[in-house]
Amino acid sequence: MKRAASTLALGLALPAMAQPAAQEPESQPARYLLGASIASRPEYDGASTRQTKLRPLWALQWGRWRISTSGGSAILGFGRDAGGAGASTLLIDGSRLRLGVALRMDSGRDSGDASTTQGLPDVKRTLRVRLYANYALATDWNLGANLSQDVLGHKGGLTGGVDLGWRFYRSPTLEWASGIGLSAADATNLRSYFGVPESAVAASGKPAYVPGGGLRDLHAGVSFTRPLSKHWFVFGGAGASRLLGPAADSPLTQQRDGTYANVGVAWRN
Repeated sequence: MKRAASTLALGLALPAMAQPAAQEPESQPARYLLGASIASRPEYDGASTRQTKLRPLWALQWGRWRISTSGGSAILGFGRDAGGAGASTLLIDGSRLRLGVALRMDSGRDSGDASTTQGLPDVKRTLRVRLYANYALATDWNLGANLSQDVLGHKGGLTGGVDLGWRFYRSPTLEWASGIGLSAADATNLRSYFGVPESAVAASGKPAYVPGGGLRDLHAGVSFTRPLSKHWFVFGGAGASRLLGPAADSPLTQQRDGTYANVGVAWRN
């Protein structure tokens, strides 16, 4: 349920822009990154309470293949693709268009982690397959889209989104970028994270709610990166989101608007 916040801070706020077609994977050296970030965000999408956590950050790429934590690939600057966390590879790597596929573990939801979701069914951990595409509209403008499907049938469902990124300032010592996007989900996903089944009404104290598929949220963000030396740099970002459609109408939603902020330091080769 923290997917929107991470998209704000990293996927949208750090879009890499148009660049020449990539070299053949065999001629590219491995690239890697290690770091950590501290982030403040809602306890879950729609929650009024917040949480602040320190998280490790790492990423590794060899040619078209990559494995990373959430946000690690965007910070490393692997290109216009938005493979996200997990393992991914590019299927098309052109000068303007990139198309890829990714695999990642989705941790689901432990309903006991938040007071608002206690008594609801847990959402099981599952494996997701993600198809993503990015197109360079201009030197500093980037359009992306993605579809992510739970392939184990653990009620994670299908999610998707469209994002527009803009790098509006760049110098040898500082870069600023921004983005805006829209996400949607099918009925399975929205019922798992925003629904209240009849069987859980008594235990949760919430009215029954069985949403259909539809829009999930509108989100926007801004971020910066600043090098400290050849390998060390600091980064940060802030964003906001607004739940839409069935997610906004859920009895689990305490407030439709949410904000996110993070700052971190990392080393890359």
